[in-house]
Amino acid sequence: MSDDPIESSPPRSTVSTFPVRPRLLVVDDEPLILEGLTRLLATRDYDVVTANGGCDALIAIGKQQFDAILLDLGMPDLNGNEVLRFVADRSADTPVIVVSGDSTIDAAIRALRGGAADFVRKPYEPEELLRRIDNTLTRRRLEKENNHILQRLQQSEKWHRFLVNSSPDFIYTLDCDGRFTFVNDRVESLLGYRSEELLGQHYSLVIHEDDIARAEHVFNERRAGDRSARNTEIRLKCNPGMRRPRLMNGRCKSVELTATGMYDEEASPFEKRFIGSYGVAKDVTERKQAEETVHYQAYHDLLTGLPNRALFRDHLGLMLAQAKRNQKPLAVLSLDLDHFKVINDSLGHTIGDELLLAVGARLRQCLREGDTLARLGGDEFAVLLPTLVSRSDVEHICRKIIQVLSKPVYVKGHEIYISVSIGACVAPEDGDMIDSLIRQAEIAMYQAKSQGRSRLQFWESGMQAPYSERMQIEADLRRALARNEFVLFYQPQVDTTTGEVRGFEALLRWWHPQRGLLTPADFIPVAEESGVIVPIGDWVLRQASAQMADWRKAGLPPVRLSVNISARQLENPDFVDSVMRAIQVYSLDGHQMELEITESLLMRDFEANAIKLGRLSASGIRLAIDDFGTGYSSFKYLSRFPIHTLKIDQSFVQDLEREENMSIVNAMIAMGRGMNLNVVAEGVETESQRARLQQMQCHEVQGYYYSAAMSSHEATTLLGRHARGFAQAEHQVAG
Repeated sequence: MSDDPIESSPPRSTVSTFPVRPRLLVVDDEPLILEGLTRLLATRDYDVVTANGGCDALIAIGKQQFDAILLDLGMPDLNGNEVLRFVADRSADTPVIVVSGDSTIDAAIRALRGGAADFVRKPYEPEELLRRIDNTLTRRRLEKENNHILQRLQQSEKWHRFLVNSSPDFIYTLDCDGRFTFVNDRVESLLGYRSEELLGQHYSLVIHEDDIARAEHVFNERRAGDRSARNTEIRLKCNPGMRRPRLMNGRCKSVELTATGMYDEEASPFEKRFIGSYGVAKDVTERKQAEETVHYQAYHDLLTGLPNRALFRDHLGLMLAQAKRNQKPLAVLSLDLDHFKVINDSLGHTIGDELLLAVGARLRQCLREGDTLARLGGDEFAVLLPTLVSRSDVEHICRKIIQVLSKPVYVKGHEIYISVSIGACVAPEDGDMIDSLIRQAEIAMYQAKSQGRSRLQFWESGMQAPYSERMQIEADLRRALARNEFVLFYQPQVDTTTGEVRGFEALLRWWHPQRGLLTPADFIPVAEESGVIVPIGDWVLRQASAQMADWRKAGLPPVRLSVNISARQLENPDFVDSVMRAIQVYSLDGHQMELEITESLLMRDFEANAIKLGRLSASGIRLAIDDFGTGYSSFKYLSRFPIHTLKIDQSFVQDLEREENMSIVNAMIAMGRGMNLNVVAEGVETESQRARLQQMQCHEVQGYYYSAAMSSHEATTLLGRHARGFAQAEHQVAG
């Protein structure tokens, strides 16, 4: 070519501003020009590759990537415009700077239209060429960075949208008027609305009518600057056209609502402008159903659906207060079916249950509106008769009951004749204490049985004589500790999956010098009422700790030992210290000791119990809720206790074959597992019960199916046998 060669003297600026050496391809058919450009570009520390003509350029472009190409147009073997088209056809983002001796405007336009990033006329100043190259490389770097940032933003938006739409919770935003501006995809499976159906709609469309005021409070509070409201329980209505919705309380779902205000704080330096709300609605429908199920069974007899003893006591307390205000007497009746045990044993429990259902239905027919009928257990019923005029009202109702129940009952082909004995007491004439009235009615009922059955007996003060036996038991109890008459038995708690012994429940027995071996049912109520239970409870804690220490010395594997705690013990100011002393004297790990407390006992003095049990938990001592399902407690409050274990009462396990009982037990296990609690089922007596509980994923079981309560020696032997079996299994695996 006839172009003048480039000057060989370097420019003043020789420092590259790029983090990585840019790689440049220089294409020209003149060796002198290639040599001059190479020297010039070396001053900027560029990585330079040269191509002598268009064909060499295509080969180089096919082999590697370049950050920029300096391209001459007038080359004999392959025109520079062909090279430019080749680069453009490859969809490469490599910028091409055309360096040409053709200084016409048409040449520059053709090159730029062909995809060139810049056009430099020959001859050129070295500084100008370097500046053009730097600008091109900088522009390319910024474009790549911008593209990378855009890709990251798009990916981030896609990821966040995926997270929002994959959330198990209903996520929403509202404008300042309460209209939906965003809802995630969860709303369709929760309420049956597509997201576009709710956009622009007021939130009241999906709020249950009875909860509108609560929702307005939640969202309007945000206007006042209170930035958030959390865990407000509200019911949401399902789409009327939703197919087969999972319902609760009609066509609605229960949710815990969180709402947070959004404010334009830049609108005014003096006042925040409310622009809307955002939040989350967490579906708690199944939890509410489970809570209602447990609440119902806590206050109702599962067989008949009648109120149980707990609910009967509540009603009696309310009616006593009302009777005092109205100065109207009330009566408490205790009813017991005569010879029911004979019927149950001869015809079977199924017939017995059907008979109890029939009795419950007949009793309802005999009572007035406002009377309370309860089943206290077995074949024992109780009736509360408020607003009486005289005892003759009681006699009239009781005669009707005796007459109705004397008629035969037909159950599955069996004609069954029954009768009933009734005891009655009247308040305030016979007292105004809940438990005393129930006890007096029961004593009168037993008096009716002793006098020939199928009759009514009112309470009389002389009937108290049989309670002299209780006084003797109390006196014997006070001497029993000093005489070392108490002993602990142990019932194993077994893993449903592996069959291994995970722990024992320590069960108190009394070797009475005259009456022989007594179980807690024979003396604990007296001990509790008299206060003797406190020193007895301390003895149990010490003895259980000593037993664990003995097992440790014998080299047996550590297991959990559960000890029952009574109301008097828990109320005792020295309770926490007595537990800690028992643990420390024998140098035990706290987690080996588990205290079993009934849920109703926990709730008696919530704040005080929470503090005591919190101190024990901080020392590693475990807490178990005993006889779960037989009392009533709030899950909100239970969650504040350091609970480790949930023990399902044996009354539910024994009737596990009944579908309603199976559902309740399944709900209890699911709740326990959901709260990360160890779930133990009590009273397991058959393989069928064990298999069902294992299928429901109950962690552990205890009961006669595995073993009755056993002596210390028997428990030690059992624990040793399990330890040897485990060691042999490990040896076989290692072999």
